[in-house]
Amino acid sequence: MNILAVIPARYDSTRFPGKPLATIGDRPMVQRVYEAAKTCSHFSKVVVATDSEIIADCVLSFGGEVEMTSSNHETGTDRVAEVALRYPQMQAIANVQGDQPFVTSEMLTQLINPYLQGELPAMTTLGCPLDMDNSYLDSNSVKVLCDRQSNALYFSRSPIPYFRNTGEVPVFHHLGLYAFERNFLAQYAQMKPTPLEECEGLEQLRVLEHGFRIRVCLTQKVVLEINTPEDLVQAQRIIMN
Repeated sequence: MNILAVIPARYDSTRFPGKPLATIGDRPMVQRVYEAAKTCSHFSKVVVATDSEIIADCVLSFGGEVEMTSSNHETGTDRVAEVALRYPQMQAIANVQGDQPFVTSEMLTQLINPYLQGELPAMTTLGCPLDMDNSYLDSNSVKVLCDRQSNALYFSRSPIPYFRNTGEVPVFHHLGLYAFERNFLAQYAQMKPTPLEECEGLEQLRVLEHGFRIRVCLTQKVVLEINTPEDLVQAQRIIMN
């Protein structure tokens, strides 16, 4: 199975301009993500996708591979889809978010495991145990409900499901890593935004609203995503400890 890992990296982030180049410890964040992806032996190739010459120069300086893309993409997935078209030999494509410096080889293997097992789901993502005390009510923690075949029923920032009765239910903390069957990725890039997607601010809902399935693969724990300068401070603490 030929699997391409693409790390979309945008310089002009609204909340955190220049985020991929932010230093964590002794290395820029984009380098940490790239090196983490390279530790996953199941990827046939790992590339950074960017429209920024500054980011491209940074990636080349540490020996990474980079693909230049259009500046008109609205989402990281659109950027990944553009790069995927250049690699027709790849059967699956992983979108390794550029704000995930603590992603591990184990997590990436779990993300692409259905493809490694010979399956071709349209799309996969990761879920992990939900901290009901701290994350259930937190709108920054995205929840995913699953059916009995581990396909996503719904993603939400709201506390779902509502527990009228107590018991164990298949609700997980969603982690923003994705993999795609290559033909579906090309199709997804052409899909129009949908009402629930825009309401929740969750791009993956577009897939469900268009009637496709997302396989939710499980991992053990949450890792820190860097979305704001405050998150960067927390990342520095993690590195120092």
